[in-house]
Amino acid sequence: MALSVQAPRLAGVQGVSDTGTVRRHNEDRFLADAPLGLAAVADGMGGHRAGALASATALAVLQDMLAAAPSTARVDQDPDATAVDARWRQAGLLRHAIAGANAALYRENRAHGQAEGQGMGTTLTGWQYLPGQAAIVAFHVGDSRLYRWRAGLLEQLTRDQTAYQLALESGAGGALPPQNMLLQAVGPAAGVAPDIALHEVRAGDLLLLCSDGLHGWVPHAELQQQLDDAPPALERLCAELVALAKRHGSRDNITAVAARFVPGDPP
Repeated sequence: MALSVQAPRLAGVQGVSDTGTVRRHNEDRFLADAPLGLAAVADGMGGHRAGALASATALAVLQDMLAAAPSTARVDQDPDATAVDARWRQAGLLRHAIAGANAALYRENRAHGQAEGQGMGTTLTGWQYLPGQAAIVAFHVGDSRLYRWRAGLLEQLTRDQTAYQLALESGAGGALPPQNMLLQAVGPAAGVAPDIALHEVRAGDLLLLCSDGLHGWVPHAELQQQLDDAPPALERLCAELVALAKRHGSRDNITAVAARFVPGDPP
């Protein structure tokens, strides 16, 4: 007799974004939509108004397109559909929504006379939870990051899309490029190729999304320790992470979004 597996439940998702101690304006934005099971961080670029507009627009388009999409629950209830079908279907919806966000910003750039590859843009990193599959579909453009804390181990689930990371991986000699030189962003070019990945989640997991104002300044071991000691209130955890980045001298906007998974209802 097959046993039913109890899927974890998303207990909550909260975020905090802070201008930081150096910059005058905050170009970071975040999304924490528990009903949609959706969370994302966007770190805008192009100057105060342009960067803030880029990050806010990308998140708004993403949220609107996913809210309007048919629920994956319909696929889950189809006896002829497999778990893989439902997961990859959602991945396709996310890819489509990111393309929509890119198109909206690209049109705005071209309307203001910006050449291909120029103008405002934003990173875009996040996830959407599939309760019926006990998994998230993660999406990633740029150098914001997604981490998963599980049983005392903090794992980076995204790979920075930067010239610096590429140089490290290729073993290139000589001086390394600046760490914030992005290989792509949402908005400046006609097309964007997000990294899309599926990750299982378990009861007890914590997910952390953050901009480089946090991960670029705080050592990995200290991030892990902060999540080891995470308070029950997620907003407090995010505020503590922002304060930690400031203590490490962060000179950027700082954004953290945290989510916790707990045992789900009995099947």
